[in-house]
Amino acid sequence: MTIRTALKSATLAALALTLAACNSDDTGEGPPSGDAIDAIEAPAGQSWVETASETPEGGIVVGNPDAPIKLVEYASHTCGACAQFSQTGAASIENDYVASGRVSYEIRNLIRDPLDLTIALGARCGAEESFHPIANQAWGDFQNIMQTAYANEAAYNAALQQPPERRFVALAQLAGLPQFFAQRGISADQLATCLADTDKAAEIYKNSNDQAAELNITGTPTFFLNGRRVDENSWPKIEEALKNAGAR
Repeated sequence: MTIRTALKSATLAALALTLAACNSDDTGEGPPSGDAIDAIEAPAGQSWVETASETPEGGIVVGNPDAPIKLVEYASHTCGACAQFSQTGAASIENDYVASGRVSYEIRNLIRDPLDLTIALGARCGAEESFHPIANQAWGDFQNIMQTAYANEAAYNAALQQPPERRFVALAQLAGLPQFFAQRGISADQLATCLADTDKAAEIYKNSNDQAAELNITGTPTFFLNGRRVDENSWPKIEEALKNAGAR
């Protein structure tokens, strides 16, 4: 299926804005456990919370690249549960766990619909170090972005009919995203260039589909800790899993 065909098939009915996991029915394998791990200092002049890179799986990881505890989240920008997790847990993950060098935190996109992919492309438009902050700020503005984007169903559907190189630009304009990204240092022209990158869009979409199939991920957010699925999606439970794994 081409990116054009796949994205045109998404509709408003695909969005379930709930605080439960978005369309999830998987069961967990149980997180790892271990002894307490000492903090690991960042190299002189560096901070683990400002250390970020793209992984071979296409996610963006922040923190010590050799952290003994690796948290991976499959997330969607148009999922209410992902927004709730970000709003309740992102600051603590960064300040209490990533900053210590014990934990690295990777976000991988699990694409649910065209607006989701639009935001994912925009969040990757700046430096890798800016991806997590922008993604979390987008989740912080979740209700406003969603309400603005879907206020006019006819306009949304018309945006989907645009050629691939224009589609995400049209969706971004509909959702007020040029203003959102401009406030974070990404100009309208820079954003438009990123949103017109159909190769990058196809890559993100393919990674999402391939990894969802391989790992049997049926909803967001879904978490893995050191490669093992965690059958929880609330911040208190994820924090408990981090501590049990040695981040304490």
